[in-house]
Amino acid sequence: MAETLQENMLFSCVHDQHFGTEQLVHHHALSIIISGKMEIMTPEGIRFFEEGDMGIMRKNTLLKTRKHPSPDGRPFKSFTIFLTEPILREYALQNNITAQERFTGNPLVEIPNQSFLGGFFQSMLPYFDQPDYFTPKMATIKTREAIELLLQMAPSFSAFLFDFSQPFKIDLEAFMQKNFLFNIPMMEFARLSGRSLSTFKRDFSRIFGESPEKWLKQKRLAEAHDLLQTGRKPSDVYLQVGFENFSHFSNAFKNHFGYNASRIMSS
Repeated sequence: MAETLQENMLFSCVHDQHFGTEQLVHHHALSIIISGKMEIMTPEGIRFFEEGDMGIMRKNTLLKTRKHPSPDGRPFKSFTIFLTEPILREYALQNNITAQERFTGNPLVEIPNQSFLGGFFQSMLPYFDQPDYFTPKMATIKTREAIELLLQMAPSFSAFLFDFSQPFKIDLEAFMQKNFLFNIPMMEFARLSGRSLSTFKRDFSRIFGESPEKWLKQKRLAEAHDLLQTGRKPSDVYLQVGFENFSHFSNAFKNHFGYNASRIMSS
């Protein structure tokens, strides 16, 4: 796998099926699939994006990705431009755009292929194989162009892009039950639920009766057990349920259930 980050632009090339390790979108991410297919798993469900598909993912969205090369052997390739808050605040100031109310719409929006953004992405392709030619000045120009095109395509994108509010305090039990499979730092679970880390841990202990670390491990192992009973392999499951490495998963599974994960496959 090769990923090149130039300024706020990410050029990605994957030759084998790859399960993404990044599970939290920190900035709005505008992307196109150049070749291959991407499977995106969010708390709302699974979406598939294929060659030529475009979309934008909202900041603070939890997700898992699986990247697949093309059936004809071409690697998976994608290009992403990150629309960071400083970039958007500067654009809003220069264009007299006021900060928007809290956005409550879909965090993942597909963009029609016939939009002008298709031409925008085509203009970026020459830089894919020669990213060093992509200068900071060019990054600024192309980022502004992307924002302009989004707003021209649908003025409603203003609410999507220019909501600078921070996550607010939400129902912690519902949030954790919905998002426990995502492997993010405890600090991020706290932030996304609208809490400081200390308040998060205190509220968590009051609601669930145990520490978040212990609860998360038990929930993820139970989910893994269910998936293994459907015929899935342990090596295919551990990342999906939120473990970082296979050996840690195997040891935790045996300690919790008293037998190896592979035993379920042979039973």
